[in-house]
Amino acid sequence: MDGKSIAVEQLVRNFSLEVLAGEDQLNRGITRSRTHRPGLEFIGYFDFFPMKRVQILGQKEINYLHKLTHEERKLRIGNIVKYHPPCFIVTTQQEGLRYLTQYCSEEGIPLLRTHEATSEFIPKLDAYLTKALAEETAVHGVCLNVFGMGILLRGHSGIGKSETAHTLIGRGHRLVADDIVVLKKLGPQTILGTHNEKNKEFLALRSIGLLNVVRVYGNMAFQDETRIALDIELTKWQKNSLNNELELASKFTEYMGVQIPHIEIQLQPGRDVVGLIEAAANNWNLKQQGYSAAEEFMKRLATNSED
Repeated sequence: MDGKSIAVEQLVRNFSLEVLAGEDQLNRGITRSRTHRPGLEFIGYFDFFPMKRVQILGQKEINYLHKLTHEERKLRIGNIVKYHPPCFIVTTQQEGLRYLTQYCSEEGIPLLRTHEATSEFIPKLDAYLTKALAEETAVHGVCLNVFGMGILLRGHSGIGKSETAHTLIGRGHRLVADDIVVLKKLGPQTILGTHNEKNKEFLALRSIGLLNVVRVYGNMAFQDETRIALDIELTKWQKNSLNNELELASKFTEYMGVQIPHIEIQLQPGRDVVGLIEAAANNWNLKQQGYSAAEEFMKRLATNSED
C-alpha cells in the first residue's frame, strides 16, 4: 500500500466534493486505504493517531467543535492540523465551518465537504481507496465472469483465448478484460480482475478485428471487475498427457502472494473447451459449498462393497 499514491483531487472528482479550503493543495498524495474519524485526538491523545489517513468529520465531531470556546477550538484543531493529514472531509453538508476553513488554509490542508451522511460516505470512500491503492500487476490473458465467478483465461499468443471468450459471451457470460488484465490484491486471499481503461469493453478477434462487446451484444456482455476464482490455462494438445483420475490433485497459480486454483485445458479439434470452462466454474462453485463428486462416488463404491 505504501508504494502507491492518489491525489486528493481524485476524491474531489469521484465523489463530487466541495472544496472549502486548500484548493492549491489538491495534488497532495493519499497513501492509506482507510479513513479515520478523530476523537481522542481532540483531547490531546495522539499515541495511535493515523496521521496519513483521510480525516472524516461527522456530526459528532463538528458538534463537539462548535461547543468549544474560541481558544479551546484553536487548541484542539491545532493539535491535529499540525500533523498535516492528506485532507479533511466534512459530511452531511454541515455549516458554520469558518474557523475550520481558516486553520486548514493556514496549514495548506484541503478541507472538503459532502452532502452524504457519514455512515453512507465512509464505506464508499474506504472501498474506493482500497481498490485505488491496492497492489497490482498486469498479466496477458482474458478475464471473464462465468456463472458469477471470475475466471482468468491464459495461454500463449494465438492459442484462442479471445475466441473462447467470444463464445462464452455468446452463451450469456461477461467480459471483464481482453489482452491485458489488471490484477489487484484487495486482501490476503482476494484478487480482483479488471481492465486498464484503454481496453474496456473491447475484444480483439483474429480475422474479425476489434469488437466493442457492449455495442454488439448489449450491456450484459460486460462487467467492470470481478473477483478471480479460477486460473485456467489453455495449452496445445499433448497425447497421453491427460490424467483420468477421479479427482486431480489441486494446483495453484500465485499472484502477489495469493494462491488461485489452476486448471489446464488442452485444445484439440472437436473438444468443447467452452463447455469445459463452464463445467470447471460450476464444479468450483460446488466445492466451495462443500460438495465433491469424487468423494460421493467413493462413498457409493464403499457402500456397494459392503452389501
